[in-house]
Amino acid sequence: MSNKERVMQLIDDMPDSKLIFVVNMLESLKAYAGEEIEPDEWDLKMITDAEKVNDGNTMTMDEVAKELGITL
Repeated sequence: MSNKERVMQLIDDMPDSKLIFVVNMLESLKAYAGEEIEPDEWDLKMITDAEKVNDGNTMTMDEVAKELGITL
């Protein structure tokens, strides 16, 4: 089953009163499809702040769990 077919099946199973949420979401997605939005001043500040504390190293979920003493 394609994604489009699955979406249509889910829509068919929803009551009409809930479909306004789906319509709003799809209209928003369509409006920005393929469009790249330039970061504004707030976004750029967040990126700069993140770069200050992020050295580029990554951790696996297992490493994070071990560091926190959590058993997965």
